[in-house]
Amino acid sequence: MRLIERYQKAVDELFAKVRATQTETIEKAGQLIADSVASGGKVYLAEICHSIQMDLIYRGGGPIFYKKFDKAEHWDKLKPGDVLVVSSVSGRTAHVVEMAYEAMERGITVIAFTSMEYACQVDPVHPSGKKLYEFVTLAVDNCAPAAEAMLEVEGIEARFAAASGIASNYIMWSITSVVVEKLLARGITPGILKSANFPGGSDYNKTVVEPNYEKYGY
Repeated sequence: MRLIERYQKAVDELFAKVRATQTETIEKAGQLIADSVASGGKVYLAEICHSIQMDLIYRGGGPIFYKKFDKAEHWDKLKPGDVLVVSSVSGRTAHVVEMAYEAMERGITVIAFTSMEYACQVDPVHPSGKKLYEFVTLAVDNCAPAAEAMLEVEGIEARFAAASGIASNYIMWSITSVVVEKLLARGITPGILKSANFPGGSDYNKTVVEPNYEKYGY
């Protein structure tokens, strides 16, 4: 089997594993975010697996209520009722664990993306002695293998093809689908952006979606 075929098969299996093991957790994450948005909270996405979060922030087809988290700008504005989404595949990335730990201490809802297979094979580095999944509000397993890569390739020592990014993007859009559905069920129509490069898209975003977000928070 060619490497491209092996890779595509591995991705199919990865997504199937996410569906089989994480659907309930995805529903819970969607509920947490929907509750926050409906009650006037803010939803911040910190860096998720090398900037996957940018696939959901201010883009065509995406909701207006996700905002990129900048610690220098937003840290002092975080309040109970807000949601902070963080990510560490290993569950031990020092600055991520510390940020999540401090946010939890302040009563912020923290949703964390991690690989449970990876996290269970490494030691914590945080002074609390805990890894990310052990203290956050909700941990979502991105189902990546330990050390990330999915495939053995003959002639190459290192394994090939990282799993966490593509899985996290799939999970994040799945969570967002739950959020949108739950908001609509409450009679709340979330602002979904149009592509700014398609005729009328930019005007719609500026005259409809952005003003509604400023007024209602969604």
